[in-house]
Amino acid sequence: MKDNLRLSAAAVLAAAALALTACASESSGSGSTTDDQGVTTLELWTHNGGNKTELDLNKRVVDDFNASQTKFKVEVKSFPQAAYNDAVTAAASAKKLPCVMDIDSPNVPNWAWAGYLEPLTLDEGLFANQLPSTLGKVEDKLYSFGYYDVALNLVARKSVLEKAGMRIPTVDEPWTAEEFSAGIGKIKASGDFKYPLDLGTSGTGEWIPYAYSPILASFGGDLINRDGYTTAEGAINGPGAIAYARWFQKVVDDGYAAKKSGADATADFVNGKTAIMWSGSWAADAVTKKFGDDVAFLPPVDFGNGPKIGGGSWQWGVSSNCAAKDGAMEYMKFSAQPQYFVDYPKTLSLIPVTPEAAEQIPAYAPDGKYRIFYDLASKYALVRPVTPAYPFISTTFAKANSDILSGGDPQTMLDKAAKDIDNNIKSNGNYQY
Repeated sequence: MKDNLRLSAAAVLAAAALALTACASESSGSGSTTDDQGVTTLELWTHNGGNKTELDLNKRVVDDFNASQTKFKVEVKSFPQAAYNDAVTAAASAKKLPCVMDIDSPNVPNWAWAGYLEPLTLDEGLFANQLPSTLGKVEDKLYSFGYYDVALNLVARKSVLEKAGMRIPTVDEPWTAEEFSAGIGKIKASGDFKYPLDLGTSGTGEWIPYAYSPILASFGGDLINRDGYTTAEGAINGPGAIAYARWFQKVVDDGYAAKKSGADATADFVNGKTAIMWSGSWAADAVTKKFGDDVAFLPPVDFGNGPKIGGGSWQWGVSSNCAAKDGAMEYMKFSAQPQYFVDYPKTLSLIPVTPEAAEQIPAYAPDGKYRIFYDLASKYALVRPVTPAYPFISTTFAKANSDILSGGDPQTMLDKAAKDIDNNIKSNGNYQY
């Protein structure tokens, strides 16, 4: 979730311009070209320009597809993640989108509403057993699917919890708010750690709603009223949301967590600066390597309305102005083979999205060391609001949350957030599709 790549505005524009130039060359329509032999070349865009391991997986699927038939040829164009959305937006404005592209799952509703995406004309039986958080469904139409997910979780050491007299919670019996508060109080009193808790408060951007809106929901609030998605009033600023905000302020003010945590939460945990870390399954290998059997991956706290974690990662879809949609859909169907639902999570150490795939990856099999992440994603994942307003909601909540951590009055900050979100929705005609 936390990408360290940063590009200047000039670099972003240069990347977009390069992509548009490539798309425009000998084009028979957006995202595709057809040669004299009748072979149609389809462009595929991915955000994995800075991630060689995942990019190699992307290329492997493409190579397999290209070798399987002679009518279509897919070509990969990769971007650093920080440049990717800008390149897509620029291409969409010029009606030069590629035929196939990956999408960060919370952006799917907005891109569908904006006309970037085409509903997938695939048999939904292909995805019958898939985690719901890994399918991009909008208005009952499937726009995208993903090969993996990640899961937020609490990470601790069993020995530390035992010393503090804290029970080891399970997926079926997570900590209550009272247990959690008492436990971190005992850890703080021990003086063994700089902070008993690391909530990742140095994070920015999408990390903030991804990490904290599930806690907000566990308190009984939400980013928006999900019944119609037309107002945030009473959801982001209601009693549950205020309780969440006051809890967050108190945790920081009382010294249980830093107002601005270290840049690398995993390193701080491994180095003994913090006792309990709110992080993701991506940290599992590093902490297991350090602490072995002493490490404990734990479910989120139940703050009164059930435990919650974020759901949804990168997914794949087809652009609406692709001139060779038949080829794009053929590629999407080919790429939905079961073997790829094993290859991606196994290679990337991420969560498989079907029980069949999980059984083929020892760490995620029913008795595997990381099985808890699959169980958490299955039981507690809450997708970010399925509305085109989400990008605005995300930045609005991030600002309000930061202002609250800086000492702002929760009611004032969240009332403003609700008003701003409602004004945005109204100004966009309730984001009708």
